[in-house]
Amino acid sequence: MVLGETAAVTETAPSSDQTRPDEERWLTPGVRGIGSASFLADVGHEIPTALLPSLLTSTLGAPAAALGAIEGVSDALAGAARFGGGVLADDPARRRKVAVGGYATTAVLGAATAAATAVWQVGVLRAAAWTARGLRVPARNALLADIVPAKAYGRAYGFERMMDNLGAIFGPLLALGLVAWVGVQWAIGLSVIPGLLAAAAIVYAIRHAPKAERRETVPLRVRVRPVLQGGLGRLLGAVAAFEIGNVAATLLILRASEQLAPGHGKDAATSIALGLYVTYNVAATAASVPAGHLADKLGPRGPVLVLAAGVAAFALAYGMFAASTTVIAALTVPFVLAGVGIGAVETAQHSAVAALAPTELRGSAFGLLATVQSFGNLAASTVAGVLWSAVSPNAAFAYLTVWMVLALAGLLWTARR
Repeated sequence: MVLGETAAVTETAPSSDQTRPDEERWLTPGVRGIGSASFLADVGHEIPTALLPSLLTSTLGAPAAALGAIEGVSDALAGAARFGGGVLADDPARRRKVAVGGYATTAVLGAATAAATAVWQVGVLRAAAWTARGLRVPARNALLADIVPAKAYGRAYGFERMMDNLGAIFGPLLALGLVAWVGVQWAIGLSVIPGLLAAAAIVYAIRHAPKAERRETVPLRVRVRPVLQGGLGRLLGAVAAFEIGNVAATLLILRASEQLAPGHGKDAATSIALGLYVTYNVAATAASVPAGHLADKLGPRGPVLVLAAGVAAFALAYGMFAASTTVIAALTVPFVLAGVGIGAVETAQHSAVAALAPTELRGSAFGLLATVQSFGNLAASTVAGVLWSAVSPNAAFAYLTVWMVLALAGLLWTARR
C-alpha cells in the first residue's frame, strides 16, 4: 500500500466527488504538478542542450571534441548522481527537499553557461547541472508514488512521461525562436525561467501530497541487495538487458541521414532525419498514457506485460534499422515503433518499480533503476558505435536487436513468476 494512499484521494477531492469514476480521480493536483514540472524542466534543459554546440564552437571557438568530452563527463556524473539520489530519497521528508533543490539548481546552473567565457567554465557548469538533474530523478519518481494509489501507478507515470516528452518537443522549437529573437547566449540565459517554474510546480505538488510520515531521520545507507530481492530483482535484470541494447536516439538520426543522403543530398537528408526524430517524440508522447492505462487494467502483471510489449516494438524497430533502405516511408515505421516502444517502456518501468519496491526502499529502487538506465545506455551507444565504425551500421543494429530479444525473454519469464 502506498504511503498516505487514502489521504491522496480525500485531500484533493471533496466528499461529493466520491461518486466519480476512478479514472477521473487519479489525475489529482499533485500528479498534475509533477507532470507540469517534468514538462517545464525538459523545456528548460532542452534549450541549453540544443544550443550548447553553437556556444562552444561558434562563440568560444572550441573544437568538436570539447563537446563530446563535456557531454560524456556530464552524463557519467548524472548516472552516478541518480544512484546517490536514490539513497537520499528513501526518507519521505528528505525526498521532497531533494526534488525541489534538484529542479532549482539544474535551472540556475544550466542557464549560467550563457555567461561562460571559457570552455572549462562551460564544462564545470554543465557537469554540475547534470549532477543536480540526476539527484532529483529518484526523488520525483518516489514522490509520485506517494501521491497516487497503487492501482493508478500506470496512469500517473504515463502522464508524467507524456509531459516530459512534450517538453522534449517544445524545448528545441522554443530555442530556435529565442535564438532568432535574442541570440544564443541570451536564449540560454532565459532557460532559467521554465526551469524555476518547474521547481515551483514541484512545490505545488508537494503541497497537495499527503504529509510525510513523522519518523526519525532515515540514515543514509546504500542498500542494493534488499532492493534486488524477489520480483524486483528479476525485473531489473531484464531491464538491464533492455538498456544495454537501448541506443541513444542520435544514432537513429544518423542511420536515417546516411541512408537518405545518396538520393536526397546531405542537407536534405539531415532535415528529413530530424523530421523523423520529431515523429519519434510524438509517438512516445502519444503512447505514454495509453500504456499506463493498459498496465493498470491488466492487474499485477500489467506493468511487466506492457514493458514486454514496448521491448518487442524496439526489437522490430532495430531489426528494420539493420536492413538498408532509401525509402522515407520505410524509415518512418521503425522511428514510430521506437517512439511507441520508449513511451511504453518508460511508463511501465516506473510503475513496476513503484509497485514492487518496499515503501522504505522506494527511493533506492528508483535510484538503482535510473543508474541501470544511464550506464546501460552508455554501454549500448559505445558498443554500437564501435561496431558501426569497425563493421557496419547493419551489424550495430543487429547487435542491439539481440539484446532486445534477450530482454523480452527475461520479461516474459518474470511475468510468469
